[in-house]
Amino acid sequence: MLNGRILLLQEIPFPLEDIDEHYKSGYVTYHKAIIEKNNSYFCRRCGNEKRQLFAKHACARCEDECLYCRHCITMGKVSQCTPLLTWSGPTIDYGKRVRTLKWQGTLSAGQEHASSKIVAAVGTPRKILIWAVCGAGKTEILFEGINKAIEHGQTVLIATPRSDVVHELTPRIKAVFPNVSVLSLYGGSEDRGKEGQLVIATTHQLLRYENHFDFVVIDEVDAFPFSYDPMLKYAANKAAKKEATTIFLTATPDKKLQKSPDLEIVKIPSRFHGYPLPVPKPTWAGNWRKLLKKKQVPGTIINWLTERVAKQQQTFLFVPSVIVLDQLVPILQRKFERLDGVHAEDPNRREKVQKFRNNEIQLLVTTTILERGVTVPNVAVAVYGADDDVFTESALVQISGRAGRSAQFPCGEIIFFHYGHTEAMLDAIDHINLMNKLGGF
Repeated sequence: MLNGRILLLQEIPFPLEDIDEHYKSGYVTYHKAIIEKNNSYFCRRCGNEKRQLFAKHACARCEDECLYCRHCITMGKVSQCTPLLTWSGPTIDYGKRVRTLKWQGTLSAGQEHASSKIVAAVGTPRKILIWAVCGAGKTEILFEGINKAIEHGQTVLIATPRSDVVHELTPRIKAVFPNVSVLSLYGGSEDRGKEGQLVIATTHQLLRYENHFDFVVIDEVDAFPFSYDPMLKYAANKAAKKEATTIFLTATPDKKLQKSPDLEIVKIPSRFHGYPLPVPKPTWAGNWRKLLKKKQVPGTIINWLTERVAKQQQTFLFVPSVIVLDQLVPILQRKFERLDGVHAEDPNRREKVQKFRNNEIQLLVTTTILERGVTVPNVAVAVYGADDDVFTESALVQISGRAGRSAQFPCGEIIFFHYGHTEAMLDAIDHINLMNKLGGF
């Protein structure tokens, strides 16, 4: 069944004869993938209307110069002669159910307030922004709302911009909803083509859904690439039913989100364990760029890492780019054991992150790819070159939020190693201090 999907012919795992038979029975609908519109074009799958993002190629299917969409080509080529298919037949009726949530934890007062707002919104077309500090326990806030949606037979989506977060969330959600069919969708996922009442997916995967979900959660709504790519916002809107309940989650909403008249905003300024957010310490590191060209690392950074090793403490060292990472890691590996680096295009990315979780890697040098969604109980955090332009206020707040997340180790350390203060650094520190003040610290 293609329930709620909008797919290319080659994405459907059934013989063409079977698909055609369902089409004749009225169960499958064919759609033009690219529509001519106002002397331009419109891609039905990704919403692209920019003429420069369409191109022509010699097409083997129609044996002509065929227009295709370059914007969503990573999800499979959509062209003028390529139909998109949707299911028009009976949909899955998950039915009303008794309580499915199996969770014995308790919520803080801030979590309870946000949770009650979400529960009250289920079944209505309301939109709520949960503005919660890093480590507030955003996932737990969702549990009761998801449970109510499932009790009412609704389809549930948790979407996030990054696959790391999908991998982090999936086992946690399956553990507390053991009797619910849960899908985990990302590039290369084994769950593609399956049906599930609760879907955890990267936002790119939403391009394959249409008018399907009743209860939608967009996690880290301000994160790249979701916040920068209109295609992903189009995909999220298309995947949801018109009357869907939508919950946005983030610790760092941009000004546009904060001022949106359509959003009800619920703030949680303190962490679930009741301790304040660790405040970053700006630390002078000298001209780190110049030293790196000489294959040297500032002594302050080496000394700090040496102290972490002596304390047997796991450590994140965030760097501004893959170029810096590739230069820095070999230098540090000559000084420290159990040290490795990771970035978005690293083919061993998942394995390295898991080794870090298992404490097989003690010191992990990383780009901003791990600024969100990865939790390690007792971790120290530092930013190498915090003055670089890539480290925005939002990125620095999220990076700082990796520290002190555990109730057993709530007072983590976060260092901004820099060659001069930036506005983003100072704004991030002010942001964290303000949240601590709102939280009563």
